[in-house]
Amino acid sequence: MTHISDFIKHAEAMARIASEVAMRHFRGGLEIEFKSDESPVTQADRAVEAAVREYLAKHFPDHGIFGEEEGAKGVDQRHLWVIDPIDGTRSFLSSHPLFGFLLALLEDGLPRIGLVAMPALGEVFVGGPGGAALNGKAIATSGIQELKKAVLYVNEAEKILQDQPDAFVRLTHSGQTRRFGYDCYPHALLSAGFVDAVVDFDLKPYDFLPVAALVEAAGGVITDWSGRPLTLYSDGRVVAAATPELHHELLELLT
Repeated sequence: MTHISDFIKHAEAMARIASEVAMRHFRGGLEIEFKSDESPVTQADRAVEAAVREYLAKHFPDHGIFGEEEGAKGVDQRHLWVIDPIDGTRSFLSSHPLFGFLLALLEDGLPRIGLVAMPALGEVFVGGPGGAALNGKAIATSGIQELKKAVLYVNEAEKILQDQPDAFVRLTHSGQTRRFGYDCYPHALLSAGFVDAVVDFDLKPYDFLPVAALVEAAGGVITDWSGRPLTLYSDGRVVAAATPELHHELLELLT
């Protein structure tokens, strides 16, 4: 039986492979296509996912895989790997370095390992039952308990404004410091204690399950906007915080 620490080593190996493939394409000539929902996809997205799937086929042929580009296979297996090959394709294709590679391992439907790699920054955040680390050094969320003292990131702000305008207005008047952002990096910063809370919107399972496992491993709290645990079937509205007290305050604000 594979121990959780061994799974983490494999996850880190896949992050190295994914980062190498992504950086071969970054700031180079890209072929860009648009999906039915108008989200972009490049040959880099497909190449990264293909490389990770090849690794999993070699090392864990009986595990399930759910990837953004190639879909799901074996989701009913006890172990399911969830892959976002390039989280932040719009950043990637515009030469902005804040794109990431996301990987989660679900065991019996629950996120057990979460990994966020930032290839252009040389950073790898990984978390599991034993805690969380950034490039091998232990990390933890901050101890901030009050929203008025918190550094708050609001991701996908234009979508929140369009769909939840009242919540958007409340968010723009909250926190000691506010920043608008996108994609995985604010969640990674939260896990390392650099920011205190992240509100996110319209995510897919391959967006939120890796960061969910990471944030929880670092001591934080992450749920949907109703306070429910995140699963494959969550609605994509996410709130993450450094402490239960801060998380509770944000839930009250959002609802």
